Order: sequence, then C-alpha cells, then structure tokens
Amino acid sequence: MASARFPFLMSAGTFAVAVCAIVALSPSPVASAPGKPVALHTAAPSAQPSPEALLQLIRNQFRSHRPPPPFVSYTIIRKQQTALGYPDELESYTEHVWVRSTDRAALAVRVYRDDYRGDMTFERPAFNEPRDPGPPTADLFERAPVKPHNGLNDYIPTPEPVQTLQTLATVKATGETAYKVVNVAIEGPLLHLSVVPFRDVERNRLREIYADKKTYELRRVVATDRLYIDGGPSYGVIFTVDLQMLQGRPVVTRIHGVVGDGYDGDGQVVDYWFNDIRFPATLPDWYFDPRDYTAHLAEKPL
Repeated sequence: MASARFPFLMSAGTFAVAVCAIVALSPSPVASAPGKPVALHTAAPSAQPSPEALLQLIRNQFRSHRPPPPFVSYTIIRKQQTALGYPDELESYTEHVWVRSTDRAALAVRVYRDDYRGDMTFERPAFNEPRDPGPPTADLFERAPVKPHNGLNDYIPTPEPVQTLQTLATVKATGETAYKVVNVAIEGPLLHLSVVPFRDVERNRLREIYADKKTYELRRVVATDRLYIDGGPSYGVIFTVDLQMLQGRPVVTRIHGVVGDGYDGDGQVVDYWFNDIRFPATLPDWYFDPRDYTAHLAEKPL
C-alpha cells in the first residue's frame, strides 16, 4: 500500500444586532443658570460590528502578530492507525524541527526510542502540501498554493500581507475578504463564525473560525486540506486546528485530521501535536542547507 502523507492544510443563517438608544427627556427645560435652559440630548446608537467586520477584525488581529519570529523550533508528534485499527508505526513518529521563517527551510531530526536520534533531514513544513503541516507560526489565512510544489526546492516564499484599512460601520478592518460569513454564534468565551469561500474553494480552505469574543484572538479553525497518496490520487481532509498564545502571539498546538472522499486506507484519522515551541534568536546557517549536513555530523542538534 502506498505511503500516505498529510499536508495542512461554515450553515446559512443571519446575525442580528439589537441596538438600544437611550433618550434623555425632561418635561420642561431646567435652568442651570438664570435664563440658560439645559439642552436636551439623545444618546447615539451603539453600532456593533457586522458579521463581515467581525471576520476581518479576527483576521486583522491574527495578522497583527506577523511577521513571525525569524526562527522557530518545536517538536512535532504525529500519530495514526492502519486501516485495520492498529498503531501505524511507520507513519507515527516524533521529530525535532528548526525552521527559518523567511523561506520555511527546516532541519528535522527523527526521535526514536531511548536516546537514539535519526539522521538530519531537510524539510519545508507547510499546509496543503504533500508533507507534514507547519510550522506552528504559519499564516492560517494564507491561501493554499495553486498546485502542490514538486519538491522541497520548488518553493517561492509568499510575501507577508500588507494591511490596508478601511472603515466598516464604526470599526476599521481590512478590505474584502475571500469568505462570506453565513452564521455567527457566541459559545461561552468564543465567537464562532461559519464561512464559505466566495471563490477558489480548494485554495480558500477555512470553514469554521473560533476567536476570543473580547480580544478577537484566534483559538481554533476548521479547514480543508488534501491527503496525497504517493503515486496515486489525493483525498479531501478536514483539519481541526487548535491555537494557544505563546509570548504574545498565536501558535498552533494541535491538529486533528479526518480523511474523506471514501478513503479507507491507513491514516484515515491523524493527529499532530506541536510541543516545546520556541523562538531562538539565531540558528546556524548550515541548518538550512542540506549540502552542509555531512560536514556537521558532530554538531547534530538533539
């Protein structure tokens, strides 16, 4: 059976806002000073964000933390089962990863039992690509590539988005997004937005968005992805991505994936955990050039 590798990567309704106007009335003018009556005032309605403005506020808040730190290191734990329900040892593993954010070049070292570490390998963690998703600082609002990249060197970094603000009602938010908000709900401390893409369903992958209702910080997304079979077809995947705040910025901490489109092979359900996330101030240049690995075997990071 071909080896399966995963990359990463809302019900129609309305959101009504009740506006209360408090009107200060007096039966007759009351003098504050001889010959000077007090003017009557009506309080202005308190405008609330529309569903579309809410989405843009969430997106703006997420992207206010970008660009990410120059370097990110983390441990990724991947677990899945075979089609028969047994642990899939080949595709369940732990890796230490060091990433350069500008081009997502990464050094990875597989962790085995006891103290043994595997060889140094070059990777480019990415969502919607035929490899493991990541890094935990990835832009979850970024569109998927038009087509998967052919190899680890076939990669052109996507420039960080430039924020341009416009006024929507009484809030400022980035202009037109790729999604239509079809439902908004308040679930405890979270805002839950269900969205559908205006276009490019395969590339605009978000379907459900959860954010803190006070700060608009992103807490969870449900997104589409693809499972790529080596030498075979690809299948649609639904990823549930959880985030937490680390040093004042949102990072991915867990991904739960379920493969659809009738897939019944190994790894129909897969889970990733991102642990020990750190932002090193600097890392050696050779970490990101696989041609230098053999010259630094004695310096392999643990």
